[in-house]
Amino acid sequence: MDIYFSDFFGVSPKILDKYGAFNISLINDLPLFVDPFLLFNSKKPEYKKQHDKIIEYLRFLRDKSTDVNLDKGLIQSWYLFPEVKQNWLGFSKVGNSGAGLREDFALALHKNLHAIFTNFGAEKVTHGGHLEKLCLIKEGVGRDKISDFTTNLIKDYLLNFTQEFAKKNIAPNLRKTVAINKASFNYDTETWESNLFDLPFHSGNYVLLTPKDILTKDELWINKPDLYNDFQRIPSSIPNEQLRSQINNYFRSLLPKRPKSQDYKSATSMVINKFPEILDYYIRYKEDNGNQAVNISSEKVVFAERQYIQQIKQLSDALREQSSFYESSGKTHQEAMARVRFLKDVIENKDGYRYFYMDGQPIERESDLQIMYRLTWFASNLDVNREVNNGRGPVDFKVSEGSKDSTLVEFKLAKNTQLERNLQNQVEIYKKASGSQFAIKVILYFTNRELLKIKNILQRLKLSDDSNIVLIDARRDNKPSASKA
Repeated sequence: MDIYFSDFFGVSPKILDKYGAFNISLINDLPLFVDPFLLFNSKKPEYKKQHDKIIEYLRFLRDKSTDVNLDKGLIQSWYLFPEVKQNWLGFSKVGNSGAGLREDFALALHKNLHAIFTNFGAEKVTHGGHLEKLCLIKEGVGRDKISDFTTNLIKDYLLNFTQEFAKKNIAPNLRKTVAINKASFNYDTETWESNLFDLPFHSGNYVLLTPKDILTKDELWINKPDLYNDFQRIPSSIPNEQLRSQINNYFRSLLPKRPKSQDYKSATSMVINKFPEILDYYIRYKEDNGNQAVNISSEKVVFAERQYIQQIKQLSDALREQSSFYESSGKTHQEAMARVRFLKDVIENKDGYRYFYMDGQPIERESDLQIMYRLTWFASNLDVNREVNNGRGPVDFKVSEGSKDSTLVEFKLAKNTQLERNLQNQVEIYKKASGSQFAIKVILYFTNRELLKIKNILQRLKLSDDSNIVLIDARRDNKPSASKA
């Protein structure tokens, strides 16, 4: 059952691990991101060189950004990049095709670069320049876009990293020499150039490996949520007493007598707009605590390996024991439900619940369960896709065989405040809009209180006996091995 890079290319996971590459899934993107700070903060000269390359290119773009009438074709050439889907990392719930860096990102970068990055190479507060500063200022520029942009700017390094591994460890019949567009930038001609690489090749496309020690899960080290959460600590690190007093005084003046969390957030935004130099002090604070970034990212990558590789391997072993599981029934509902119930069994009875916890605290994200479910659809001829948005919002999965047989699968957390309304209306609306015959609702709960909440909702809606509503118990206090988790 081929799920991961090591499966498809006949490579031992230990060899990949020793080389330092993450064992990606070739069925679905995994939610990991390239963090440019890990390049900046690394002790490896080759990583520092890659970060320098990023800053060099940003300086080039900054110098071009003074031209407000820059030719549209040049903006497209210099600023627009596709998602590097060949690394199989990112947000895609199905497959590996993401949005990439579209025109809105390009225009935001062109508009803001000259103002944001005026002192590249001559920083007075921080130890260096950081691309992530853009996500602190511009709405809609999150970890996915910063990761995509970083990946594109270091693509030449990643291509060579993959090529070196492939030549030593992958059979020639599983490789192909490929011409890669935008592999490196020529500053003399101011154009992106193509180069040839001998790479792993699967399903009509090359595959790109990424070093584990430049990856993180969740937020990048420099990120807007941290800026807002830690904001009240930042002014104390500003050596300029006058500036520090002005910031604190203005911040206090914006707060009502009994401020709520939204009041603090709004005040923080207004202070940053009035004193944008505070961003440099926040970044300096993150630089000074850079070792934490390495440790935290490493822990998160290990967590991702446990969650998306080891647990899915455990599930595939369970499926392997059920030979009839792979004899396609031709019925989407039967196969979709079988995978839901196997996932339920792994989480409830085979210690799978442990992968929804970190440091003893539940990681309550619907996306984790969705990805795990998608990775169970190996060895199936059925079409498994994210349902198209029909105007009422997309459902998580649509499993189909032709136009006459389809089943919708939706995942929710018990803590979801819209759970009752969703159970009452949403799936039936989706079924009618998409023409599907069946809809399965999966609900994951972490506490006894959440279980009681679900039971009360189902009772009110007279759905207690609905076999298409599946509850998954992710509690850790009722499992035999909870003390060891």
